[in-house]
Amino acid sequence: MKLWDKGLPTDQKIDMFTVGNDRQLDLVIAKYDVQATLAHAKMLHKIDVLSDKDISEIEIELDVLAKQIEEGTFMIEDQFEDVHSKIEFELTKKIGDAGKRIHTARSRNDQVLVAMHLYLKDELVNIKSQVKELSENLLNSAEKYKEVLLPGYTHLQIAMPSSFGLWFSAYAESFVDDLHFVNAALKVVDQNPLGSAAGYGSSFPIDREFTTKELGFETLKYNVVAAQMSRGKSEKSTAFAMSSVAGTLSKLAMDVCLYMSQNFDFMSIPSELTTGSSIMPHKKNPDVFELIRGKCNKVQALPYELSLLTNNLPSGYHRDLQLLKEGIVPAIQDLKACLEMAIYALKSITVNETILEDSKYDYLFSVDTLNELVMKGMSFRDAYVKIGLDIENGNYKPEKNTKHSHIGSINNLSLDKIREKLNSV
Repeated sequence: MKLWDKGLPTDQKIDMFTVGNDRQLDLVIAKYDVQATLAHAKMLHKIDVLSDKDISEIEIELDVLAKQIEEGTFMIEDQFEDVHSKIEFELTKKIGDAGKRIHTARSRNDQVLVAMHLYLKDELVNIKSQVKELSENLLNSAEKYKEVLLPGYTHLQIAMPSSFGLWFSAYAESFVDDLHFVNAALKVVDQNPLGSAAGYGSSFPIDREFTTKELGFETLKYNVVAAQMSRGKSEKSTAFAMSSVAGTLSKLAMDVCLYMSQNFDFMSIPSELTTGSSIMPHKKNPDVFELIRGKCNKVQALPYELSLLTNNLPSGYHRDLQLLKEGIVPAIQDLKACLEMAIYALKSITVNETILEDSKYDYLFSVDTLNELVMKGMSFRDAYVKIGLDIENGNYKPEKNTKHSHIGSINNLSLDKIREKLNSV
């Protein structure tokens, strides 16, 4: 069954090519199509297109379908083009003409649009919640380990003192920036496109304000052509937000992989969170974080994939837009899985509190020594040259007493301010 079927046969090869994997992907948005169909039906009842009996029967049958979807028993068989045709078929089979009336003042285009808007809105809220949980955990770890020193590196060369408090909270504050992108994407998708039909509106006296409130959208897309143009834009906005989150998470995963290596030995995770080698019995590999890094790097490619699909399309609907789901749906699932694993695994990290006992970090506090000379009256340039020559000639006496140093430290006030930022987004 196809919503556009006029009784004329379609070549089987054409049918298979044009449908693609929509049936599998549509299982993800099935519950949203049920929600939108119910809101649309209530609106049709309000304007007297559907009778009291019609709406009552539709509500009952849609509730049945919603429960099937929730239980995982809902299927889209091969004879159906997509979830929209399947739902209309089920309604018509159960309640007859009322099911046939459900498509009044609606197009398959705005069915897809509204289902995707609802789906993206929900998933952005879920991603936001996960990012906030991960950031809160990072801040808790920053507070716990704020006094534990960590060598800072630039150019992968030993540079200046840092601390685990600084490292953990840096990622928490960076995720706050990412959440601004998530909020921006939420603004884009939180607009009701239902009622735009094929992109040019409907001659029926529909009430779009009613469906906007019914579906919990903040506002509606007033211009029906703009509503149609939101297909692609809403996915790209979501993809850019996801890419921002993925970029921070990938960098965090890379740091963990690096810091767990024996050459660094800054931190470790329990053996049960690592994997082994098929021939090297001593290996404990950070596969979880390597996969987080790889999957997040794939997510960062998504905005460009979606841009290439849409950047030269004129206004109006084009079948190219069907391919958006193939990129965005799996990427959302991957990012959520990465966030879930990061939340789970990072709680178990153990930090090395004796890193600076290694002699290769002897010059880590040379900047502190330089600053002390400046505070005693020497010019910065002369102090810089003196310390440089002392190091070069082997005359520098390393000091690792950092109680009076502010380099690499973070205080409770700063942590509280980062937490305020996190709570405000």
